[in-house]
Amino acid sequence: MSRKNIGKYQISEFPKARIPTLDFLALGDKYHYVKSLIEVDVTDGRQYITNHENKTGVKLSFTAWLLKCIGKAASEHQAVHSMMMGKKKIIQFDDVDVSITVEKSINGVKAPMPLVIRKTNEKNVLQIHEEIRDAQKEDINGASVLGENTIKGKMKFYTSMPKFFRKFLIKRILKDPLKIKQLMGTIIVTSVGMFGKVHGWPIPTTAHPLAFAVGGITKKTGIINDEIKIREYLTMTILFNHDVVDGAPAARFVSRLVELIENGFGLQ
Repeated sequence: MSRKNIGKYQISEFPKARIPTLDFLALGDKYHYVKSLIEVDVTDGRQYITNHENKTGVKLSFTAWLLKCIGKAASEHQAVHSMMMGKKKIIQFDDVDVSITVEKSINGVKAPMPLVIRKTNEKNVLQIHEEIRDAQKEDINGASVLGENTIKGKMKFYTSMPKFFRKFLIKRILKDPLKIKQLMGTIIVTSVGMFGKVHGWPIPTTAHPLAFAVGGITKKTGIINDEIKIREYLTMTILFNHDVVDGAPAARFVSRLVELIENGFGLQ
Protein backbone atom coordinates (compact mmCIF):
# COMPACT_ATOMS: atom_id res chain seq x y z
CA MET A 1 0.00 0.00 0.00
CA SER A 2 1.34 3.42 -0.97
CA ARG A 3 2.33 5.73 1.89
CA LYS A 4 2.49 8.94 -0.06
CA ASN A 5 0.89 12.19 1.12
CA ILE A 6 1.00 11.25 4.78
CA GLY A 7 3.25 14.05 5.97
CA LYS A 8 5.27 14.11 9.17
CA TYR A 9 4.16 12.10 12.16
CA GLN A 10 5.48 10.81 15.46
CA ILE A 11 5.02 7.46 17.20
CA SER A 12 5.38 7.15 20.97
CA GLU A 13 4.88 4.43 23.57
CA PHE A 14 1.39 4.13 25.03
CA PRO A 15 1.68 5.16 28.71
CA LYS A 16 1.12 2.16 30.97
CA ALA A 17 -0.36 4.53 33.54
CA ARG A 18 -3.49 4.66 31.36
CA ILE A 19 -4.04 0.89 31.25
CA PRO A 20 -5.99 0.43 34.54
CA THR A 21 -8.30 3.35 33.74
CA LEU A 22 -9.12 2.06 30.25
CA ASP A 23 -9.71 -1.44 31.58
CA PHE A 24 -12.28 -0.22 34.11
CA LEU A 25 -14.01 2.07 31.63
CA ALA A 26 -14.42 -0.77 29.15
CA LEU A 27 -16.62 -2.61 31.64
CA GLY A 28 -18.77 0.36 32.63
CA ASP A 29 -21.26 -0.25 29.82
CA LYS A 30 -23.03 -2.95 31.80
CA TYR A 31 -24.60 -0.34 34.11
CA HIS A 32 -27.75 1.63 33.28
CA TYR A 33 -27.00 5.31 33.79
CA VAL A 34 -29.40 8.23 33.91
CA LYS A 35 -27.83 11.55 32.94
CA SER A 36 -28.60 14.92 34.49
CA LEU A 37 -27.30 18.07 32.78
CA ILE A 38 -27.34 21.11 35.04
CA GLU A 39 -26.06 24.67 35.32
CA VAL A 40 -25.24 25.98 38.76
CA ASP A 41 -24.43 29.52 39.93
CA VAL A 42 -20.89 29.56 41.37
CA THR A 43 -20.53 33.34 41.63
CA ASP A 44 -20.54 33.52 45.43
CA GLY A 45 -18.28 30.52 45.84
CA ARG A 46 -15.67 31.93 43.47
CA GLN A 47 -15.83 35.24 45.30
CA TYR A 48 -15.22 33.48 48.63
CA ILE A 49 -12.18 31.77 47.10
CA THR A 50 -10.86 35.12 45.85
CA ASN A 51 -11.41 36.73 49.26
CA HIS A 52 -9.55 33.88 50.95
CA GLU A 53 -6.60 34.32 48.59
CA ASN A 54 -6.50 38.07 49.26
CA LYS A 55 -6.46 37.49 53.03
CA THR A 56 -4.10 34.50 53.24
CA GLY A 57 -2.18 34.38 49.98
CA VAL A 58 -3.46 30.81 49.41
CA LYS A 59 -5.64 30.19 46.36
CA LEU A 60 -7.98 27.37 47.26
CA SER A 61 -8.67 24.77 44.59
CA PHE A 62 -12.06 25.21 42.96
CA THR A 63 -12.16 21.44 42.51
CA ALA A 64 -11.53 20.93 46.24
CA TRP A 65 -14.55 23.07 47.02
CA LEU A 66 -16.76 21.14 44.58
CA LEU A 67 -15.63 17.88 46.16
CA LYS A 68 -16.59 19.22 49.58
CA CYS A 69 -20.09 20.07 48.33
CA ILE A 70 -20.45 16.71 46.59
CA GLY A 71 -19.24 14.89 49.69
CA LYS A 72 -21.73 16.71 51.89
CA ALA A 73 -24.69 16.07 49.58
CA ALA A 74 -23.75 12.40 49.06
CA SER A 75 -23.44 11.83 52.82
CA GLU A 76 -27.01 13.11 53.23
CA HIS A 77 -28.33 11.06 50.29
CA GLN A 78 -26.33 7.83 50.48
CA ALA A 79 -28.47 6.01 47.93
CA VAL A 80 -26.84 7.91 45.06
CA HIS A 81 -23.44 6.27 45.61
CA SER A 82 -24.65 2.86 46.75
CA MET A 83 -23.85 -0.38 44.92
CA MET A 84 -25.31 -3.79 44.29
CA MET A 85 -24.01 -6.50 46.60
CA GLY A 86 -24.77 -9.72 44.82
CA LYS A 87 -28.12 -9.85 43.04
CA LYS A 88 -30.50 -9.15 45.91
CA LYS A 89 -28.77 -6.63 48.20
CA ILE A 90 -27.69 -2.99 48.04
CA ILE A 91 -24.84 -1.62 50.14
CA GLN A 92 -24.69 2.02 51.26
CA PHE A 93 -21.58 3.69 52.65
CA ASP A 94 -21.15 6.33 55.35
CA ASP A 95 -17.77 7.47 54.00
CA VAL A 96 -17.77 9.35 50.71
CA ASP A 97 -14.62 8.42 48.76
CA VAL A 98 -14.27 10.52 45.60
CA SER A 99 -11.92 9.71 42.73
CA ILE A 100 -10.48 12.54 40.64
CA THR A 101 -7.77 12.73 38.01
CA VAL A 102 -4.50 14.60 38.43
CA GLU A 103 -2.41 15.25 35.33
CA LYS A 104 1.16 14.01 35.78
CA SER A 105 4.18 13.81 33.50
CA ILE A 106 5.53 10.25 33.27
CA ASN A 107 8.71 9.80 31.25
CA GLY A 108 7.92 13.01 29.41
CA VAL A 109 4.34 12.00 28.57
CA LYS A 110 1.40 13.68 30.30
CA ALA A 111 -1.17 11.25 31.66
CA PRO A 112 -4.17 11.67 33.97
CA MET A 113 -3.62 9.68 37.18
CA PRO A 114 -6.35 8.66 39.65
CA LEU A 115 -6.45 10.10 43.16
CA VAL A 116 -9.04 8.94 45.69
CA ILE A 117 -9.96 11.51 48.34
CA ARG A 118 -11.04 9.40 51.32
CA LYS A 119 -13.83 10.57 53.65
CA THR A 120 -14.44 13.69 51.58
CA ASN A 121 -17.57 14.38 53.64
CA GLU A 122 -15.49 14.73 56.84
CA LYS A 123 -12.71 16.97 55.47
CA ASN A 124 -12.79 20.72 55.05
CA VAL A 125 -11.96 22.49 51.79
CA LEU A 126 -8.38 23.28 52.85
CA GLN A 127 -7.65 19.65 53.74
CA ILE A 128 -8.95 18.46 50.37
CA HIS A 129 -7.01 21.24 48.64
CA GLU A 130 -3.75 20.19 50.32
CA GLU A 131 -4.33 16.53 49.47
CA ILE A 132 -4.71 17.41 45.79
CA ARG A 133 -1.60 19.60 45.82
CA ASP A 134 0.44 16.84 47.53
CA ALA A 135 -0.67 14.39 44.84
CA GLN A 136 0.40 16.80 42.11
CA LYS A 137 3.92 16.82 43.64
CA GLU A 138 4.10 13.05 44.13
CA ASP A 139 7.00 11.38 42.34
CA ILE A 140 5.83 8.45 40.21
CA ASN A 141 7.25 6.53 37.26
CA GLY A 142 4.47 4.16 36.25
CA ALA A 143 0.86 3.15 36.74
CA SER A 144 -0.38 4.02 40.20
CA VAL A 145 -3.17 5.41 42.31
CA LEU A 146 -1.82 8.62 43.75
CA GLY A 147 -1.47 8.61 47.52
CA GLU A 148 -1.90 4.81 47.74
CA ASN A 149 1.64 3.60 48.40
CA THR A 150 0.48 0.11 49.41
CA ILE A 151 -0.70 -0.80 45.91
CA LYS A 152 2.06 0.72 43.76
CA GLY A 153 3.80 -2.66 43.37
CA LYS A 154 0.51 -4.38 42.57
CA MET A 155 -0.26 -1.82 39.86
CA LYS A 156 3.10 -2.43 38.21
CA PHE A 157 2.43 -6.17 38.22
CA TYR A 158 -1.11 -5.63 36.90
CA THR A 159 -0.03 -3.59 33.87
CA SER A 160 2.43 -6.30 32.88
CA MET A 161 -0.37 -8.88 32.53
CA PRO A 162 -2.00 -9.81 29.20
CA LYS A 163 -5.23 -7.96 28.47
CA PHE A 164 -7.47 -11.04 28.70
CA PHE A 165 -6.21 -11.77 32.23
CA ARG A 166 -6.61 -8.13 33.32
CA LYS A 167 -10.20 -8.24 32.04
CA PHE A 168 -10.84 -11.41 34.06
CA LEU A 169 -9.48 -9.78 37.23
CA ILE A 170 -11.53 -6.61 36.81
CA LYS A 171 -14.72 -8.60 36.34
CA ARG A 172 -13.97 -10.33 39.61
CA ILE A 173 -13.31 -6.99 41.32
CA LEU A 174 -16.53 -5.41 40.04
CA LYS A 175 -18.51 -8.18 41.72
CA ASP A 176 -17.21 -7.02 45.12
CA PRO A 177 -18.46 -3.52 46.09
CA LEU A 178 -16.05 -3.37 49.03
CA LYS A 179 -13.10 -3.94 46.73
CA ILE A 180 -14.44 -1.34 44.28
CA LYS A 181 -14.66 1.25 47.03
CA GLN A 182 -11.20 0.36 48.27
CA LEU A 183 -9.62 0.76 44.83
CA MET A 184 -11.52 3.65 43.26
CA GLY A 185 -14.09 5.05 45.69
CA THR A 186 -17.80 5.31 44.95
CA ILE A 187 -17.86 8.66 43.11
CA ILE A 188 -15.74 10.01 40.28
CA VAL A 189 -15.34 13.67 39.30
CA THR A 190 -13.81 14.50 35.92
CA SER A 191 -13.01 18.19 35.67
CA VAL A 192 -12.80 18.80 31.94
CA GLY A 193 -12.80 22.54 32.61
CA MET A 194 -9.50 22.21 34.47
CA PHE A 195 -7.66 21.58 31.21
CA GLY A 196 -9.15 24.36 29.12
CA LYS A 197 -12.17 26.59 28.70
CA VAL A 198 -14.96 24.19 27.84
CA HIS A 199 -18.59 25.29 27.64
CA GLY A 200 -21.11 22.54 27.37
CA TRP A 201 -21.99 19.29 29.08
CA PRO A 202 -19.31 16.58 28.69
CA ILE A 203 -20.63 13.02 29.03
CA PRO A 204 -18.24 10.80 31.01
CA THR A 205 -17.72 7.06 30.76
CA THR A 206 -17.39 5.35 34.10
CA ALA A 207 -17.84 2.24 36.23
CA HIS A 208 -18.66 4.25 39.38
CA PRO A 209 -22.21 4.37 40.78
CA LEU A 210 -22.11 8.19 40.69
CA ALA A 211 -20.11 10.27 38.23
CA PHE A 212 -19.61 13.97 37.51
CA ALA A 213 -18.18 15.66 34.44
CA VAL A 214 -17.46 19.30 35.20
CA GLY A 215 -17.43 21.67 32.23
CA GLY A 216 -16.52 25.34 32.04
CA ILE A 217 -17.75 28.55 33.65
CA THR A 218 -19.52 31.23 31.64
CA LYS A 219 -21.03 34.57 32.53
CA LYS A 220 -24.78 35.01 32.06
CA THR A 221 -27.54 37.18 33.38
CA GLY A 222 -29.37 35.92 36.45
CA ILE A 223 -32.09 37.22 38.72
CA ILE A 224 -30.92 37.90 42.29
CA ASN A 225 -33.38 39.49 44.71
CA ASP A 226 -35.58 40.52 41.75
CA GLU A 227 -32.63 42.26 40.10
CA ILE A 228 -30.91 41.25 36.87
CA LYS A 229 -27.20 40.74 37.44
CA ILE A 230 -24.22 39.16 35.69
CA ARG A 231 -23.52 35.78 37.29
CA GLU A 232 -21.06 32.93 36.70
CA TYR A 233 -22.53 29.54 35.84
CA LEU A 234 -20.82 26.15 35.86
CA THR A 235 -22.00 23.36 33.56
CA MET A 236 -22.05 19.88 35.05
CA THR A 237 -23.18 16.43 33.95
CA ILE A 238 -24.19 13.90 36.62
CA LEU A 239 -24.55 10.16 35.95
CA PHE A 240 -26.64 8.03 38.32
CA ASN A 241 -26.63 4.26 38.25
CA HIS A 242 -30.34 3.55 37.77
CA ASP A 243 -29.79 -0.04 38.91
CA VAL A 244 -29.47 1.16 42.52
CA VAL A 245 -31.14 4.59 42.70
CA ASP A 246 -34.49 5.88 41.46
CA GLY A 247 -35.33 9.29 40.05
CA ALA A 248 -36.81 10.83 43.21
CA PRO A 249 -33.77 10.38 45.50
CA ALA A 250 -31.49 11.38 42.62
CA ALA A 251 -33.49 14.59 42.14
CA ARG A 252 -33.33 15.36 45.86
CA PHE A 253 -29.57 14.88 45.75
CA VAL A 254 -29.21 17.28 42.81
CA SER A 255 -31.39 19.87 44.54
CA ARG A 256 -29.29 19.67 47.71
CA LEU A 257 -26.02 19.82 45.77
CA VAL A 258 -27.12 22.94 43.90
CA GLU A 259 -28.17 24.53 47.18
CA LEU A 260 -24.75 23.84 48.74
CA ILE A 261 -22.82 25.15 45.75
CA GLU A 262 -24.87 28.29 45.26
CA ASN A 263 -24.51 29.18 48.96
CA GLY A 264 -20.72 28.69 48.95
CA PHE A 265 -20.86 25.81 51.43
CA GLY A 266 -17.59 25.25 53.29
CA LEU A 267 -16.08 28.59 52.24
CA GLN A 268 -17.76 31.13 54.48
